[in-house]
Amino acid sequence: MAGESTSYWRSVAVVFSGTAAAQAIPLVGSLIIARLFVPAEFGVFMAWLGIASLAGIFVTCRFEAALPLEPDGEPRSVAAMATVATMLLVACAIAAIGAPLAWLFSGRLPAMPTSLVVLVFPAFVVLAVSQIWQAWAAAEGRFRGLSAMRIVQAAAITGLQIGAGFVAPSALSLAIAHLIGVTAGVAMMMRSLPPRRLPAPRGAVLRTFWRRYRKFPIFALPADTINTAAAQLPLLIIAGRFGAEPAGFVALALRTLGAPISLMGTAVLDVFKRRASTAWRERGDSRPEYLQTFWVLAVGSVAASLIFYFAGEELFVIAFGEQWRGAGEAAVLLLPLFALRFVASPLSYMFYVAEKQQVDLIWQACLLAMTVASLMLPADYGSSLHAYAFGYSLLYVVYLFLSFRFSGGNRR
Repeated sequence: MAGESTSYWRSVAVVFSGTAAAQAIPLVGSLIIARLFVPAEFGVFMAWLGIASLAGIFVTCRFEAALPLEPDGEPRSVAAMATVATMLLVACAIAAIGAPLAWLFSGRLPAMPTSLVVLVFPAFVVLAVSQIWQAWAAAEGRFRGLSAMRIVQAAAITGLQIGAGFVAPSALSLAIAHLIGVTAGVAMMMRSLPPRRLPAPRGAVLRTFWRRYRKFPIFALPADTINTAAAQLPLLIIAGRFGAEPAGFVALALRTLGAPISLMGTAVLDVFKRRASTAWRERGDSRPEYLQTFWVLAVGSVAASLIFYFAGEELFVIAFGEQWRGAGEAAVLLLPLFALRFVASPLSYMFYVAEKQQVDLIWQACLLAMTVASLMLPADYGSSLHAYAFGYSLLYVVYLFLSFRFSGGNRR
């Protein structure tokens, strides 16, 4: 058991180091990019990237999340093939519908030039392929290759965008650089997991796969779509009700606190979902793996929260200047939310392992309703932020309770 635990956290460390480098590269690069591109062009690019990212999630029907649930070997290769085939079919359907719409509205969207609208299609296809190959690599336990791919992808995107800033500082050049960079990362991952490992698609196999994992497009896909919408709403509502400055404070707080949580959460999730899925197939439960991960994350969360609670506001002032003290104040208010998210996010994969995606969808709907109510009903900015943090934290407690119950399988 001790050997398994050591191997588990060694794998987490491998993924974490790669993810840390992949996160650090664009963070450093953003200091240069911010001086090369005007805010308007960067804003258009971010809007374009948001559309492409959302379409990239939609086009896979979330079937890539099912890859760790399949045994090693041929069953997982078949599942990867079915996921790729599904992505291509849905992408073709979107292209057939989207092309006439893009032509119809061409020139009528001043904030989104036609050239960027056209680039959405190849962008979301490449993003979807990247998601599938990352999920496949994590399911296969190829953590070093996964880390290398993320580093190469981040370096290619950042380097190309900096170069584009010197040649043609526009939203279009940012989008093209992003597309080429993601493609470079995918190409590297395909050296480790070549497409030739995928079996030829067959109708009967695809139908069996779709029937087996029908809960993913029915429940997981709308749940993730709602989650994405809930993540975007706070800034929009705060900006609309209280102005741009409070929205800027919250945006910086969310980005600063969210980065390390995403960093560690991704590393733990990539390893946890393989280990939990394997245990579920072999024993019918994942309770030991769940508890081991929970306690380590919980201890780390409490320790980091205590330090940040007393020093967070001043750390923001030191890092960003006195004018950003409001972001530090917002970060301290949102601390319980982020502390619980740090623990809950990696463990949320239990909803997939236990095939309880419908419960996750209900939770995400409650999250969306809570977000709107907490930010719209209170009269002032401070009360809204308090209500949002409290409501989100309470829902994360429920989320953890449910995932713990599901981890026990039939013995829960």
